[in-house]
Amino acid sequence: MVDTETPPGTAADEPRGAFGGRSRRPAAAAVRRRRAPGRPSAGSGRMAALLVSPTLLVLTVVVLYPTIMALRESLYGAKGLDPKTGFIRTTEPFVGLRNYADIFGEASERFWNAFWNTTFFTVVTVGLETVIGVAMALVMHRAFRGRALVRASILVPWAVPTAISALLWRWIFHSDGIANALIGHQVLWTTEGFHAKVAVIIAEVWKTAPFIGLLVLAGLQVIPKEVYEAARIDGAGPLGQFWRITLPLVKPALLVAVLFRCLDALRMFDLPYILVGAQKTSVETLSMLAQDQASNVRFGPAAAYAVILFLYVFLIALGFVRLLGADVTGDGGAARGNRSGRRRRAVGYGAEVTA
Repeated sequence: MVDTETPPGTAADEPRGAFGGRSRRPAAAAVRRRRAPGRPSAGSGRMAALLVSPTLLVLTVVVLYPTIMALRESLYGAKGLDPKTGFIRTTEPFVGLRNYADIFGEASERFWNAFWNTTFFTVVTVGLETVIGVAMALVMHRAFRGRALVRASILVPWAVPTAISALLWRWIFHSDGIANALIGHQVLWTTEGFHAKVAVIIAEVWKTAPFIGLLVLAGLQVIPKEVYEAARIDGAGPLGQFWRITLPLVKPALLVAVLFRCLDALRMFDLPYILVGAQKTSVETLSMLAQDQASNVRFGPAAAYAVILFLYVFLIALGFVRLLGADVTGDGGAARGNRSGRRRRAVGYGAEVTA
């Protein structure tokens, strides 16, 4: 009689289902074990922490420590005459949240004026820079004779330091300057009034519009030419190609450029300070207000203004990223790719298991 024992590990040893059929769970588990990505080891985690530690150290020294010290300083008052004792204080007294209460109380008029000036400059300058920057990028992206010279000339204003740019525009906006000669009318651009705001906006847009143009140009250069050729074959005109192809594909780079410009414009200080001057109600921003308090040796109120400006910038950046979807770190696409990859793998597992 022939021994017909079934060797272990064959189909006979497989567990049976409720109705006698072979169970498919071990097969599915085997597929998952075979295709599961390897988990990072403890050594790779330590290496990653070691490589990231210099960046974290720099961020701690440059960002975290000054922020904490500014927050601490905002809780102290200024040195001077103590109204209770009548003596001169040699140390800064702890006043808690009184500096913030004074900002929204006694000094609320000046604070809100600086706040609205900062917001107005940000909205107007960034809006104009976006339109002009996109136009610059489209011009620089075209193939024509002398394109390199045009690119270099467009990027020159952005390379000029802000202080030098403010001095140049102050000479242009002088009472006997080029601006008044062109319009044929005497305007005191660097004094109080709405014309001072216009002078700051013109100078700021001239200087920083090439920055947006440069980032948008980088986004334009990665768009395949075949896309435009297919659009032309389908009968799309230049305007249709711009709205349906160029703008959607260049949107990530454009959003990052606008975000960076918003954060920079909210901290505007040197251009209006040099072009128009300090303590000018028409152009005073939150940064200028904080500097004015610090120059008068009122470091507590100055730190309070700085903390409020920091919170304002942080909220704008957070809202910009959450609402408009600006992928600043580049992780959004990778995360979406990982999720779609996991979905495809799950479908593959199901197909193999049920096959």
